[in-house]
Amino acid sequence: MFSVFPTARLRPSPFYESAVAEGMTAASIYNRMIMPTSYGNREAEYWRLINGVSQWDVGVERQVQLKGPDAGKLAQILSPRDLSKCKVGQGKYVPLCNHRGTIINDPIVLKLDEDLYWLSIADSDIWFWASALAAERGLNVEVSEPDVSPMAIQGPKAEDVVAHVLGDWVRELKYFWFKETEIAGIPVAVQRSGWSKQGGFEIYLKDGTKGTQLWNIFKEAGQPWGIGPGAPATAERTESGLVSVGGDTDDMTNPFEVRLGKYVDLDVPDDVVGIKALRRIKAEGVARHQLGLVLEGGVPAPLGFHREDILHEGVKVGMMTNCVWSPRMMCNIGYALISASVPAGETVQVMRATGPVLAKLVELPFL
Repeated sequence: MFSVFPTARLRPSPFYESAVAEGMTAASIYNRMIMPTSYGNREAEYWRLINGVSQWDVGVERQVQLKGPDAGKLAQILSPRDLSKCKVGQGKYVPLCNHRGTIINDPIVLKLDEDLYWLSIADSDIWFWASALAAERGLNVEVSEPDVSPMAIQGPKAEDVVAHVLGDWVRELKYFWFKETEIAGIPVAVQRSGWSKQGGFEIYLKDGTKGTQLWNIFKEAGQPWGIGPGAPATAERTESGLVSVGGDTDDMTNPFEVRLGKYVDLDVPDDVVGIKALRRIKAEGVARHQLGLVLEGGVPAPLGFHREDILHEGVKVGMMTNCVWSPRMMCNIGYALISASVPAGETVQVMRATGPVLAKLVELPFL
């Protein structure tokens, strides 16, 4: 039995009771919330995502709402990606940076109206950051956390399930675009997005009292396609080359080092936080880059609580930031954040808790 005692410092999502009913056996803390990470059969959860359809409680992707005449201005000040052409109903993936150009979060920015934006955030206190910037810049905007909680439907059969609930119009949604609607009277925003490369949608619940009801609607609708519970914690994210900000980055990492440079527009206005530093970093060239690691050995050996050093020709050149057994590749794989002088194709040593392990550096994604 998985039990939790919510406090002001730690809270469950509106889907928490459903996750418990599904048999949740493991969870993590993310954005001071409880994020389910397994339901007791990680292999089945992995293959369900790869071949079928998986239902995730991702209410931990808390929303930062910007509302008011200067909402768009604040969104752009926060973002080194050009938002000037972002339309109502469109979302954009954005690597938020501090004044040094260090990446501190990578939300999806959703434009709901000309004066209303949501930042669907990763794990860090961006509402405090946004509030401080708004006050310092004297902007006419209210920064708050709305009653909005995402649930993800992911996998190659996710579109069929969501279309069964909402209609075939969802098949026409472009990636990161969304539409506000209702499901059995429950207000939601439906976006084609999610932390996997298998395709899917995130359903943004706009009434936290309806979490169990919304979960059950999709659970029932998905039965013909074999829907079941899962979480953004499988090997698929590593195989697909997805970056976990805070996990695969440290307090010096800039977007260019972790393959996110295409989401940085260097010609945005000078008042955008971090843009001057990012221009300088781009001009000088990065000191590190992110590559994949294919480790020797045929026994699953995931990464523990600590990053592990990487040596090349006896010299420390960086660290392994994650490691997981890949069921499709049948080996341990991970990410290296290492000196830009060490290219793909080289063999390195990973200093694991059980002893040094040889690994080959490869370009990402793996699959």
